[in-house]
Amino acid sequence: MSFKDIRQEVASTMARDPAARSGIEVVLLYPGFHAILLHGAAHAAWRRDWRFLGRLISQFARWMTGIEVHPGARIGRNLFIDHGMGVVIGETAEIGDNVTLYHGVTLGGIAPAVESAAQVDKKRHPTLEDDVIVGSGAQVLGPVTIGRGARVGANAVVVRDVPANVTVTGIPARMTVPRDREEARGFMAYGTPSGDQPDPLTGVIETLRTQVVALSARLTEIETAGEAKQRTGPGAASGVGDMDDEDRNAACG
Repeated sequence: MSFKDIRQEVASTMARDPAARSGIEVVLLYPGFHAILLHGAAHAAWRRDWRFLGRLISQFARWMTGIEVHPGARIGRNLFIDHGMGVVIGETAEIGDNVTLYHGVTLGGIAPAVESAAQVDKKRHPTLEDDVIVGSGAQVLGPVTIGRGARVGANAVVVRDVPANVTVTGIPARMTVPRDREEARGFMAYGTPSGDQPDPLTGVIETLRTQVVALSARLTEIETAGEAKQRTGPGAASGVGDMDDEDRNAACG
């Protein structure tokens, strides 16, 4: 990584973190920045087929920062890992430019312990396109693609592709902010909408509740109408309709 790239990483961190008060603070005290620098060295060794050295550097970075990035992962420019503790990025993960990851994020595989030999050199980790934000604790699993500008809310579990410029939340992740509304938004901390954005299931549940209330009211109306018809039917005024055969014979005798 060149000095120019380092300066750009520092500027990118300061632009996205109001707690960063100076470049020297970022360089000395930010574990996300340290993890990116060390990954550059580990990835360079990995590409030269110095696999053990690459893993050694990545293991040192994990011990130093709490961030585990496989040396085979491909990372673009200006990745910002905020706080960083517990972040895991798998071997075949691909990350575009200007991506933000918060603590506890996993870019992992689905079943790495099942037939592991058959998965060697196969794409099994996510691809994050440019300008993606992934909130704290989110799990993005498998060879899925998170489209450009998409946001993944905190603690979401993503197992399917996410279109560009949408927000997904929940388990499994579902879209909460559509493309046409998301494009007008700026940076979204933790990938989670602020304001009155509801859970994607809230609207469905509310619709079902309204339908149940309406059906209950209609059923009550039908039952009331049936009871009224019975009271006003033939023989209701004289009471004859309510008598059995013996009572009617006695009344006529």
